[in-house]
Amino acid sequence: MKIFYSIGIYIASIAIKLLALFNTKLKQGVDGRLETFKKLENGINKNDKTFWFHCASLGEYEQGLPVFEVLKAKYPNYKVVLSFFSPSGYEVRKNANIADMVVYLPLDTTANAKRFLDLVHPDYTIFVKYDIWPNFLSEIKKQKLNTILISAVFRKNQSFFKWYGGFMKSSLFAFNHIFTQDENSKTLLQSIDYNAVSVSGDTRFDRVSNQLKIDNSVSFIEAFKNDKLCVVFGSTWPEDDKLFINFINKNSNKNIKFIIAPHNIKASYTASLKSQIESKVISFSEKKKEDLSDYNVFILDTIGYLSKVYSYADIAYVGGGAGTTGLHNILEPAVFGIPILIGKNYNKFPEAKTLIDIGGVKPISNSIQFEFGLSKLLEEESTRKIQGSINSSFIKKNKGAVIQILEYIRI
Repeated sequence: MKIFYSIGIYIASIAIKLLALFNTKLKQGVDGRLETFKKLENGINKNDKTFWFHCASLGEYEQGLPVFEVLKAKYPNYKVVLSFFSPSGYEVRKNANIADMVVYLPLDTTANAKRFLDLVHPDYTIFVKYDIWPNFLSEIKKQKLNTILISAVFRKNQSFFKWYGGFMKSSLFAFNHIFTQDENSKTLLQSIDYNAVSVSGDTRFDRVSNQLKIDNSVSFIEAFKNDKLCVVFGSTWPEDDKLFINFINKNSNKNIKFIIAPHNIKASYTASLKSQIESKVISFSEKKKEDLSDYNVFILDTIGYLSKVYSYADIAYVGGGAGTTGLHNILEPAVFGIPILIGKNYNKFPEAKTLIDIGGVKPISNSIQFEFGLSKLLEEESTRKIQGSINSSFIKKNKGAVIQILEYIRI
């Protein structure tokens, strides 16, 4: 099986290089991986003590960050190598203060794994959630390196738990310990005789809880909101737009403010979005010295503000669930104690399923349901408070994963 996997990686590498000629995102990854070993050779000496933190993309980085931050503060003499597989993580966090160097993870070949680990020679490695690369983990196990997986989630339909999944299954045994988000994941691991496992919960609860400890004020959002009721549509995709654009147009003359933070912030997409809105609309990129209070809709066509902008919301809609791209982080608005609406595709997100069950989050299947659900929340302050309280209490109850993980780590 390992031979077939390695052949598959080789074929994939060729295919990616060809496709990169026509795809900007893939080209970023191809070009970035060409620089990885050069960065490591120039940035790490053989006598350096190092941490290696690996994340698939931006979401996993946000999950791991509370742990990374504490380790960085506790061991300031250690160099930190932060790796990403996806350009969407690397490009946003390539200058992250948490790391001494940020690199793309090389493709998962035996030669790349050995070279990478020989250069980094990590004293401790932390993988986040689910990015399992068999050749890297095989070399980690061979070199007997301290390695853990945090905030892990497993499902019974994954290859680890199938009769044909022996090769992938063996990769998990490279981890000294796995910290899962839920009991079901722990049970699945124990079913394959992996017993070095603890249920710590999701480190994102600690991450978003920290948001309450900082100054979340954003002057231009404060000017735009102007003490009116405010709905924030966060990390939205075209499928999400279809749910709410009509609602915005029908309610543009009412005392309501709408903030749209699209996942795609390219000028062409923002222009298309604006063209569909029949109300006074302005974007971050054109705000300048405008009197923002005169506008009904604000398009946040920039990054880095959304987690703070949620603090101004009375209601949030979190995107990704209307289509198949994947639901974005609902914990970010939940920590501020506001009700949340999401799309219908949420089954792979345990926090969404739980919050739907207990009443803090409402799933929406179509524009009619959306209009009914949002109208009810806008009209009923008591309903907003009840659902918002459910969400904030859920965050408080589930934080603490970072403490449990750090108690395990011994350098």
